Amino acid sequence: MEQVVAVGTQFMREVNAGAILRRLRAETSMSVSALAKAVGLSRQAVTRSLNALAAEGLVEFGSLDRDSSRAGRPAQLVRFRAEAGYVLGISISPQELRVAVSDLAGTVAAADAVQLGGGSTGSTGSGGSTGSGDVQSGEQVVETLLPAVARTLEAAGITTGDLWFASMGTPGIVDPATGIIRLIPSMPGLTGDLLHRRMKEALGCPVYLDNDVKLATQGERWRDSERREDSLVMVHWGERVGAGIVLNGELYRGASNDAGDVGFLDLFAATPPEPRHPHGLGPFEDWVGGEEIVRLAKAAADRDGDEAFRARLDDAGERAFDAVLEAVVEGTPSALDALDVVARRFAKGVAAIRAILDPRLVVIGGPLARCGETLLAAVRRHLSEQPLDQPALEVSTLQDDAVVHGALRHSLEEIERTRFDLVRSGRQEVR
Repeated sequence: MEQVVAVGTQFMREVNAGAILRRLRAETSMSVSALAKAVGLSRQAVTRSLNALAAEGLVEFGSLDRDSSRAGRPAQLVRFRAEAGYVLGISISPQELRVAVSDLAGTVAAADAVQLGGGSTGSTGSGGSTGSGDVQSGEQVVETLLPAVARTLEAAGITTGDLWFASMGTPGIVDPATGIIRLIPSMPGLTGDLLHRRMKEALGCPVYLDNDVKLATQGERWRDSERREDSLVMVHWGERVGAGIVLNGELYRGASNDAGDVGFLDLFAATPPEPRHPHGLGPFEDWVGGEEIVRLAKAAADRDGDEAFRARLDDAGERAFDAVLEAVVEGTPSALDALDVVARRFAKGVAAIRAILDPRLVVIGGPLARCGETLLAAVRRHLSEQPLDQPALEVSTLQDDAVVHGALRHSLEEIERTRFDLVRSGRQEVR
């Protein structure tokens, strides 16, 4: 293992400052003495680093700790200034834009959501919606996004000059190293570097762009401490189906950065002879996606003679998918029948994931997560028919907010990596 030693006092101070910041960010405030003990440095070394960090605006000395039971002079308290900078998280789908800004501790200061054309709210998976509404051009999306960002920053009481980092999630296949969207069938106008380039120009800070489901997986693990599994798969299930894969505690991307595109699994013999959709759904999405769920629900309503439910779906138009999910929650028999059919098919996909990856946990996110325990019970029932022991199955706690929280998390991790985490894994910390 590579060993790094200090070759000068400046490097030593930077190493110590990084250790101090990491500790302070995990606490509301600490005394200088307690901080020195926690990081294993002398009080003098800690004080020198704190003075330097205070000059940069990253820490603040507070009042004396007069509540302490220790004898002698009250301890000097110090805290990490989470308000020293802010990060931006953005989620883009064919249905809506979601924007949130947080301080450096991850506390959300403001958020906004704007509806777009092209389908029902929240019905995006790894590739977005197949709604029949108007598909907006890339420029239209950007021109809608920029005012939403401005409103969010204003609500938080900050400007673009306060932003340290921004991260965005979109459907499709994205190259995060370049910010180029290689394939985005549901929002073809965003193909290329338009989004990354325009947002970088507007924000004036580093901007990161990634696939929405991969960011959603990071968001789910971050905000739900019980889901910080070292082996988990998060499946975003809506009009399209995609997955984020975590192996050994790390997000797994695959050789082409599109590991988890489970929508392209072909698990059924009787597939349609031709693609039924203009946006190139994969075979698995054809069988479990939103459009198929609506078709099954209408067929079930006709078969059951439920004219009221059938009329409700017809009247809903592009929101028919949402109407089916609402009916599932309400316990409408025809909707439950449709859900059971796709749950049986979806279970085959989970079984395939289990056979290859054997994760501890599979989390279902996206629009189908609204069905909650009803959905889980149906999928678990069909999984019970599989010969192998199946992973634990749960629904997302963040649902439609998972992508934007994952974007915030990635921004904070980049700041941790570039500004705060001066000594990386595998190196010796110098004291």
